[in-house]
Amino acid sequence: MSRISTGALVVATMLGAIATASLAARLVLDRQAAQARRVIGKPLGEDALEADRIWRRKFEGDPIDLLVLGDSIAAGLGAQRRKETLGARLAIGLAKKAKRPVRLRTAAVVGSESAALHAQVAELAGDYRPDVAVIVVGGNDITHRVPVSTSVRHLVEAVHQLRARGAQVVVGSCPDLGALRPVPQPLRTLGSRMSRQLADAQEQAAVDAGAYAVSLRHAVGPFFISQPDEMFSLDRFHPSPLGYRRTAEALLPAVAGALGYGRMSAATRQPRVEVPV
Repeated sequence: MSRISTGALVVATMLGAIATASLAARLVLDRQAAQARRVIGKPLGEDALEADRIWRRKFEGDPIDLLVLGDSIAAGLGAQRRKETLGARLAIGLAKKAKRPVRLRTAAVVGSESAALHAQVAELAGDYRPDVAVIVVGGNDITHRVPVSTSVRHLVEAVHQLRARGAQVVVGSCPDLGALRPVPQPLRTLGSRMSRQLADAQEQAAVDAGAYAVSLRHAVGPFFISQPDEMFSLDRFHPSPLGYRRTAEALLPAVAGALGYGRMSAATRQPRVEVPV
């Protein structure tokens, strides 16, 4: 047998072995994903609490319009009272800093991937002009294996649509899925790596598109890893009321700072393009 044919045979054998190993690994990960879904279940249902209203009416002046888009975290699934949802906590915090009432509008939908952002924006009234919009999305993109480039493209489109409406935009990047204890290894490690890759891409794309970006992995991830019993809700997947409080505290400096009410935190990356206040 010639050297060429022998070399080709070796390469083919190696590729075959790699393909077999990859298939076996994929099967293991698929089984673990199914196991994680069974363990997590849906004890919280699929509907978040309705929190849209004007918060802190006691303050004078016209309300600041706050819009929240994204997935179940943005919607506040896991909060026990409406004031504990992410949107409400941001509205209350912003009202205190600005000394003005805040009108909350939640467009986020439980289970959404980044591709759903377009519909969430499109469903807003044509004359709706939020002062600031907050986007938290990405976890479902990871669990459904959406390519990072696809996720980021949808995010950037949403940022541009919101900026066209005159809104300041704050993006909370994908949380670290490595904090999810019900997810077995090695799937948890893979989820952590993938979520970090998506978060990094989201942050870079957001600031390039004119939005503020907050790294939730850095700002609140350590709390979810070190205090899982306190930070996660009943399903061990979505934040608890304390988890939402910590997440809102991480996002609030960017939300308020984008409107000129206070300083940005170290976890915030500011837009590369000029964003007038």
